[in-house]
Formats: sequence, structure tokens, C-alpha cells
Amino acid sequence: MAAILIVPGYQNSGPGHWQSLWEGSLREAKRVEMPNWDFPHKVDWVEALDEAIADCVTPPILVGHSLGCLAIAHWAGSHDREIQGALMAAPADPERPDAPPAIRGFAPIPRLRLPFETILAASADDPHMTLARARALAADWGARFVDLGPCGPLNLASGHGPWPRGEALLSEFR
Repeated sequence: MAAILIVPGYQNSGPGHWQSLWEGSLREAKRVEMPNWDFPHKVDWVEALDEAIADCVTPPILVGHSLGCLAIAHWAGSHDREIQGALMAAPADPERPDAPPAIRGFAPIPRLRLPFETILAASADDPHMTLARARALAADWGARFVDLGPCGPLNLASGHGPWPRGEALLSEFR
């Protein structure tokens, strides 16, 4: 069975967040530990992700949330390892005018076609990336786009402890 690498975003995914729940309940899931969750540096995050991928015995499934999605996209543009697939959930937009200064170093957002099967799931009312931008990003990445409707930024504050729809999307790679 393929490893599942959980790639959280800015400030990590705390207890109760769907990514943390998956890490605890899926035997093959492992969180990618980034060098600094509060002051992310693109190069450091991409290299931490590459090290985690290199440690996998078989091509992994990547599960990115928020800034973790952009770490995956930046990684894909500079590394060549086999990936089984990627679920990208509620990507962050470091190019928006009100983006937190800590994430702006991940701009510009890569617009390359990703070399692995990808699903991009986005919320209609996510304050961190508009649905239109998420849809355009999915097209650029060659990802299947999933409109989740109005459900916020897919974090614990928006009610996404458990996220059954996400588990169904993940199962498409397993």
C-alpha cells in the first residue's frame, strides 16, 4: 500500500483537524514535518517534502492543505520523483493583496501541469483563495476540480475536524 504524506499548511494542522485525524487513523499516513510552521520558507519546505518523498518505499500519495498545496506544486517544478497522486485541499493564495506576509514567499504560484494525477478541492467561500482562482489553478495543474460548495477554508474553525468527502476523494488514489 502506498504511503500517504500529509502536507499541512501555514501554522500546521492541529489536533482535531482532518489532516491530523487522517494521520492518526490511516496506518500508512505520515505528516511531513516542515522546518518552521510559523515562518515558512519555500526552499526549506520543498526540500523537507523531497526528503519525505525520498524516504518512501513506493510512490506516495500527497495530501496538501492550504500552503501545503503550494509546497507540493513548487516541489513538482524542481524535482523528479514518482508520485501516485495528490489531493490538494483549499490551496492558499500568496498573491492576493491581503495574504499574510509569512506566506508571500510562495508566490508566484506555479502554473505548470503537474506530472501526477491530482484532485483540487476548493470551497466556494474560502477567504484564502477564491473559487475562480482555484478553478483556474486546477486547470493549469491538470487537476480534476471539485467544487465543495460553501464550507470555508477546510480547517477546524470551519468545522473540518472529520472530513468524509475528503476521505472519499483520497480513496480514489488508494
